[in-house]
Formats: sequence, structure tokens, C-alpha cells
Amino acid sequence: MSLKMISKRKLADDVSSAGGKRIRPITAFLTSQSVPKSSSMITKNVPDASKFDPATEPRTTNLGSAGFDKQKWVDSLTSEQRELLALEIHTMDDSWLAVLHAELTKAYFLKLKRFLIAEDKAGEKILPPAKDVYSWSRLTPLDKVKVVILGQDPYHNFNQAHGLAFSVLPPTPTPPSLRNIFISLKNDYPEFVPPANKLGDLTPWAERGVLLLNTCLTVRAHSANSHAGKGWEQFTEKVISVVAENRSKGVVFLAWGSPAGKRIEKIDKRKHCILRSVHPSPLSASRGFFDCQHFLKTNEWLAMKYGPEAIIDWKL
Repeated sequence: MSLKMISKRKLADDVSSAGGKRIRPITAFLTSQSVPKSSSMITKNVPDASKFDPATEPRTTNLGSAGFDKQKWVDSLTSEQRELLALEIHTMDDSWLAVLHAELTKAYFLKLKRFLIAEDKAGEKILPPAKDVYSWSRLTPLDKVKVVILGQDPYHNFNQAHGLAFSVLPPTPTPPSLRNIFISLKNDYPEFVPPANKLGDLTPWAERGVLLLNTCLTVRAHSANSHAGKGWEQFTEKVISVVAENRSKGVVFLAWGSPAGKRIEKIDKRKHCILRSVHPSPLSASRGFFDCQHFLKTNEWLAMKYGPEAIIDWKL
């Protein structure tokens, strides 16, 4: 089974350097922009300062959107809720917002958003940049999900995290875990060639139906796991359950490491394909990750379930 070449789409990279401009804080979306009244404006009028890439703006998709009146939901929010949830309203893909909007108004999630505001007011730098927190939802709409790869914490250094688990945008070199992912992939597909210049942008995978989801969606710069236990885990657990329920014909879940394994324990194995392995981190990869054959097994399952046209092209 060969890997076809698919050209990469260039994303706007407005991430600031560690020694240069201040990274755009997540609260820029939460406090500086009131929610527009027009339904079309809600999905398109992102604050100018975000330098948002039009190619990745929220869009309406069929799955999960039927019967969801976004404007009516926004109008039902309190003024505080509209401010706290401005990022979700403006940047989350409609296919996901339709099935997650009730989760966003739960007490734990609103508390999480207040925590992020407090972090910003304290002068903390929050990663990834605000516009990228929900990039996974725009690049992989719910009706396009074929595979779910579960990560943990976003990369916590500058010019790394951009909202996709394990992925980094140019010119950031490939992190150690992603290098090991490429080694495992090449073991499955010898013709696979890692990206030139030791880069690691996984955007093409996301565009082809691979949901690259971290357990936590934000982190304090230079402080690993600093936003753990604040509510993101509960939210992304809901995201996983939404995939399992809405993609009911079956998708592949790749759970690397014990934490990821625990998060998919409730998934119906009769409908979905569950593949487990140790984490690709250099601390554990040698204990079975390199020869787990998850990329090959994923495509074998997709081909069996949906036909050969459904397989993932892993080329970058």
C-alpha cells in the first residue's frame, strides 16, 4: 500500500519569538470583542488583531449542526458567558460547537475560562496562541474524523504548540516524541520520508481526518502541565465521547501511553478500533512503540470497514 503525495497547505504563522513580541494572549478573544448580533458575523468576524487565516475560519458542516441555531444559543447566554466564551463562539468549527455548546456553559468550563483570564492578568504567557486553541476543530470537522490520536499537554516553549497534538509549525524542529512517531511510521511504510529540514507540521494529517487532540488545550509557557486539573481534561473527555457517539459507524482511536489508554476505556470496542501502545516519548518508545504498527493497522481497519478509498495518506 503506497503513500500518495499530497501538497501541504501553508498556515499563517503569527507566533512570536521568545525574545521578541509578546504572544497574543488567549484573553484577547475573551475581553476585547463583544459578540456580534449577526449570525454570519459570529462565524466570520474574528478580531483583526488575531491575523486569523481565512482558510481555517469556522465553517458550518452537516453532522451535528442540524437543528442547532447558533445565533439563538448565543442570544441565550448572559453577557458574562458571551465574554468568557467568545473564543469558542468565534474559532470553534460549527460542527463541534453544535454538539459541545451545552458543555461550554457548565460551571467547570466557565471556571476554567476565568482561570485563564486570571493567568493572563498575572502576566503569564499562555500557549498555544489564542487563535490556535481550537485549530483541531477547524482542520478536522466532526463529520470528517476517521482517526483520533490522543496527546497530553501542549508543547510549553515558544514557537511550538499550535493546537494539534504532537505537531509543531515551521521553523520549529521535530520534537523527540514526534521523531519517534516518524520512525514507527517508516517501519510501517518504508517509503515514508519525514519532512525536510527536520520539521514536524502535522496539519495535512488533520485535514485528512486525523483528530490530533491533547488532553489539555492550553499551558503556561515554560511550565509543563501547568493547566492540568483546571477543567480541560473533562472537556476533552467530552470531545472523545462526542466522536464515539456521532461517528457511530466506527473510527480508530490511537492511545499512546497509560493516560491516553485510560481516556478511551469507555469507548465501544464493537464499533470502534482501539489501538494501544506505550508513549512515543524517548523514555518509553523502545518498549514497543517502534514496532506497534499502528499506522498500518489503522489503514487496514479503515480499508476493511469503508473500503480502500478511506485509508489515511500519512505522507507529509
